[in-house]
Amino acid sequence: MDFEIIGDITNIQPIAIGRGIRDRSRLQKYYGKGNWRKLKGVAQVRLPDNTIHLAEIHWYEAHGIGKKEFKLKLPFLDE
Repeated sequence: MDFEIIGDITNIQPIAIGRGIRDRSRLQKYYGKGNWRKLKGVAQVRLPDNTIHLAEIHWYEAHGIGKKEFKLKLPFLDE
């Protein structure tokens, strides 16, 4: 991960659930079977150059497995 999430993730919304996730078979292979969901939310992030921005973040999550593969979506929300 090339950024660090600072604080809590807010405004969490589902993007895809279950069979609607294109990478579901890959996720199950690497992390295990579970009720996978792709989610998005907003959080403060610290970049490698130590700047802090408000950004939209996407990730995968399954019950009992946790949050995996965070992705930072550009442009930043505070610019």
